[in-house]
Amino acid sequence: MAGYDAGAVAAAPAPLVYADDHLRGVLDRVNTIAMVGASPNWRRPSYFVMKYLQGKGYRVIPVNPRAGGETILGETAVATLAELPESVDMVDIFRGSDAAAGIVDEALALPHPPAVIWMQLTVRHDAAAAKAEAAGLTVIMDRCPKQEWARLHGELSWSGVRSNVISSKKRKLMPFGGKSS
Repeated sequence: MAGYDAGAVAAAPAPLVYADDHLRGVLDRVNTIAMVGASPNWRRPSYFVMKYLQGKGYRVIPVNPRAGGETILGETAVATLAELPESVDMVDIFRGSDAAAGIVDEALALPHPPAVIWMQLTVRHDAAAAKAEAAGLTVIMDRCPKQEWARLHGELSWSGVRSNVISSKKRKLMPFGGKSS
């Protein structure tokens, strides 16, 4: 078969699988998120994800070297994780996979490292993940916290109805803001 490289297929990393209970537990225990790569441009996916997570009760601190000092969705952006005004529970990496290792190193160097490193859709760096996990952090890769929150809480949106939580049972109401804790 022309163009087929069996070696490339064999070398592809195994798909990442996370149990719903694990993802739900991570999202339930997180309160403050540092979003590395947050954009002040409302057209960018990071802006939309930040706004969505804020609407669900999370505090999201934007981290962007070009936007440091600017206000994004009511939060003052910082240029680096080292400039965070407080400790965070999660670092959400909204940058390419090639930047993930440096961001994980920066997170691990914080006086109070986060409990969670979350790499956005298409972002995967197995060596950085292993380093973070060896330091005791939880790592989620190639997932979007906005999409996972919506899926796990039965919200029907752009992703359609395949949330795996549709039921005939009456839905438990969430307190204002969305987070259960």
